[in-house]
Order: sequence, then C-alpha cells, then structure tokens
Amino acid sequence: MSLPVQRLSASSREPYLAHLLALPGDDVRLRFGAPQGKAAIAAYVARIDFDADVIFAVHGDALALAGAAHLAFAGDLAELGVSVVPHARRRGIGAALVARAAEHARNRSTQRLYMHCLAENAVMIRIAQRAGMVVVIDAGDADGHLALPPSTPMSVTSEMLADRVALYDYALKTNVETWRRMGIAMNDRSQT
Repeated sequence: MSLPVQRLSASSREPYLAHLLALPGDDVRLRFGAPQGKAAIAAYVARIDFDADVIFAVHGDALALAGAAHLAFAGDLAELGVSVVPHARRRGIGAALVARAAEHARNRSTQRLYMHCLAENAVMIRIAQRAGMVVVIDAGDADGHLALPPSTPMSVTSEMLADRVALYDYALKTNVETWRRMGIAMNDRSQT
C-alpha cells in the first residue's frame, strides 16, 4: 500500500520551512545542488507560488513533515525537488512523493516531469529510475526526465482518492497527537 501523501496549502509554509531546516547540511546541499544557509532556504520557501506550484508531504511523528516534494510548473514541464529527513528514510517516502507528484502533473496535462540533482545523490537517482525516469549523468550533475501520458478518468479518480486518504490520515495523526499531548499534560499535572 502506498503512503498517504498530502497536498499542502500556502498555510503550510512554516512546516515546510521547518522540514528543510531540519535537514543536515549535506542533505541541504544534495537537495539544492549547493550549500544553502537558513536565510536562503527561508527566501526559497517564501517565493513559492502556491497558485502555480505544489508541495506534497508525508507527515511523521508529532505531525512534522517526514518528507516533502516541491513540484514547480513551467509550460509543459514540471520540475521536482524531494527531501526526506534522515530518521524517516528507507520507508518508501521518497518514492511515494515522486509517484504522487507525477500523477498530479499528468492530470494537469503536463507532458514531462524533470528532476535535477547532483550525480553523487545515488538515492534520488535510484528513486527517479524506479519511477521510470531516464537519468543522464554528466559533469557531476544528474538530470531525470519522464514523459507523462495523458490523464485518464482513472488517473484523475486515483488522485482524488489519494487526496482523501491523505486528509483522513492527517486527521487521524492529529487526533493521536492531541491525545498524546493531553496525556503528557495530565501526567505532568499529577506529578506536581
């Protein structure tokens, strides 16, 4: 079963920024292709146009983002950037984010999905190849391309269901987190 991947709204800028700032320095370099400071990452997040671009995410412990994907549209092309925090890796989050982004782009009549990363980012290259991307490595960079088929009633329905499942998953995680915090508060109160 695929992981629930939620489409975030503009109100999720802060959690997305927190996710990116939680990445170790080397992961930031792999995600952006060069080292980035906190101010540069904050400026990047502030520039995201949620009317044109999409952020997808998988929520982890305490509702923090375990992984996120930024899908930016330009004409018939959509570019994808993916990040997963270290403690959440090897759980299929990156693959789920890529699959969800590809389906979303396909259903918006986008013809090609594009991903750029450093050639040393073997994990991202492997995820891209498993998603069907043709990856070309040249001069320390890797570019992945995937021709997207036209949308179908089935792909649109699949995306709609994925949205609903992700919202349901988030609601459940929110309830669990609320009960967890209440338990901690009650425990703290009983010990005083």
